[in-house]
Amino acid sequence: MIVVSNTSPLTNLAAIGQFDLLRCLYGRLHIARGVWEELNARGQAWPGRNEVAEADWIECHTIQNQALVTVLQRDLDRGESETIALALELEADLVLLDEREGRHAAQRMELRVVGVLGILLEAKARGMVKTVRPHLDALCQTAGFYLSDTLYHYALSLADEAGL
Repeated sequence: MIVVSNTSPLTNLAAIGQFDLLRCLYGRLHIARGVWEELNARGQAWPGRNEVAEADWIECHTIQNQALVTVLQRDLDRGESETIALALELEADLVLLDEREGRHAAQRMELRVVGVLGILLEAKARGMVKTVRPHLDALCQTAGFYLSDTLYHYALSLADEAGL
């Protein structure tokens, strides 16, 4: 399975101490150079930066189709644009992407997209986490991840945790 990740799933899972779920679920990840540069933006080491640097199961790529990246950057940031371009170049089975506009662009290009909530739900389904509620709470409180009340409760219902 070829999986390409944008910055958000890396930073948010690292911020809540669940970065290793990516390796456990997917085995190998591919990221674009633009994603690596976002992890190092403004001279800071953002959450996930050190984890990515130390992960021999994550491969960083330079995008070949820069024309596509330029077109995508009309509406998306560099990381999202390069992530979509890389997914197309590698014929990825899955793209890890959270931002709404990026998800819509990827889906228009017939890419299968999962965000951090989907990752946590998959981890629960496979028995890698017992419950998703504490991870959703940590995403909001620790990582600063925005979840509407509707989406929060929907994720809990998908995890069979709505009544807990």
